[in-house]
Amino acid sequence: MADITRRLGFRHLRAAPTAHIRHLRGGTLAHDGVGLAFWFRPLDAALSEVPVDDRELAVLFHARTADFQDVTVQATLTYRITDPAVAAARVDFSVDPDTGAWRAAPLDQLGTLLTETAQQHALDLLARTPLAAALTDGVTAVRERVTAGLAADPRLAETGLAVIAVRVVALRPEPEVERALRTPARELVQQEADRATYERRAVAVERERAIAENELGSRIELARREEQLLAQQGANARLQAEEGAAADRISAEAEASRRTRLAEAEADAARVLGDARAAAEAAWLTAHQQADPATLRALALLRLAEHLPRIDSVTLTPDLVTGLLSRLGAAPAEAAPGRAAPAEAVPGASIPGKAVPGEGRG
Repeated sequence: MADITRRLGFRHLRAAPTAHIRHLRGGTLAHDGVGLAFWFRPLDAALSEVPVDDRELAVLFHARTADFQDVTVQATLTYRITDPAVAAARVDFSVDPDTGAWRAAPLDQLGTLLTETAQQHALDLLARTPLAAALTDGVTAVRERVTAGLAADPRLAETGLAVIAVRVVALRPEPEVERALRTPARELVQQEADRATYERRAVAVERERAIAENELGSRIELARREEQLLAQQGANARLQAEEGAAADRISAEAEASRRTRLAEAEADAARVLGDARAAAEAAWLTAHQQADPATLRALALLRLAEHLPRIDSVTLTPDLVTGLLSRLGAAPAEAAPGRAAPAEAVPGASIPGKAVPGEGRG
C-alpha cells in the first residue's frame, strides 16, 4: 500500500521497494517504475500499484479418486507478477489517490485464478488414480502435474504471472477411510508387537528354566556336600569316641594300678604296724609279767588317775591318812610273792569327788 500525503491540493506518493507504480496523467503515462516517489494532482491522475515480490498462496480443495473416494489436497503455491504493465492492464490494481488503498481486491482475483487452475490439474490426475496409489505416490504426482499445468497455462502468461514453486503438503482421505486403511498396518504392527512379546516371554521362560536348573544343581551339590560333611563328622565322632575310650581305659588301668599299689602299700603298712603292735603288746605283757605287784598297782593307779574325772576338792581325815600309811607299809609283807594284795576298805575314807557325810570340807 502506497503512502500518500496531502499538501495544498496536491498529493505526494511514496511507494514501497517491492511495489510497481504506474501513474497516468490525462491518459498519458507519467511515471512507471518500482519504489517511486512523486507529486501529483488527484483530479487528473490514475494510479496503479502492482506488487512484484513473491507471494504465498495456500490451496485446499477436495478431489475424488478413481475408486470414488474423497481425498483432501493441501498445497502451497509461490507466484510472482513478472510483467506489472500486463497485470495492471488485465487486473484492476488501481489505488485511491487520497488513501493509497486498492479500489478492488486484485490479489484475491489472482488467488482464485491460481487455485482453480491448480485444482483443475489435480482433479484431472486424481480422477484416474486409485486411492491406494494416490496415498502412496499422489503427493509427488500431484505436485509435478500442477507445476507442469501452471507453467503451460496461457492465461497466467497473459496475466503476467509466473508460478515459482508448488508444494503439496498433504493428501488425506476421509477419517473413516483413513482409519480403515490404517487397520491392516496397525494389525501388522500389533502382530509384530505380539511376536516381540511372545519372544520376550519365551526368552524369560528359558531364562527362568535355566535359573531353576542352576538352583536345582546348586541344591544337589549342597546336599552332596552336606552328606560328605555328615560322614566326616561321624568319622570324627567315632574317632573321638575311640580316642576317649582308649584314654578312659588307660586312665582306669592307671587308677587300678595305683589303687593296687596303694592297697599293697597299705597292707604292708598294716602288716608292719600289726607286727609292731604285736611286738609292743608282747613286750608290754612281758614287762608286766616280770614286774612286782607294787609296781603293777602303781601303774594301775596311774592309769586310773589318767581316766578319773576332774576333782574339785578332796577331804582327808587324820584317821584316813594314818590307815593308808599303815596299809602301804604292811602291804608288801602280807602279800604273796608275785600277786597283788586285795584292796580293803579304809575306814573313814571318802569316794573321790564326793564328801564324807557328817564331815566338813577342808
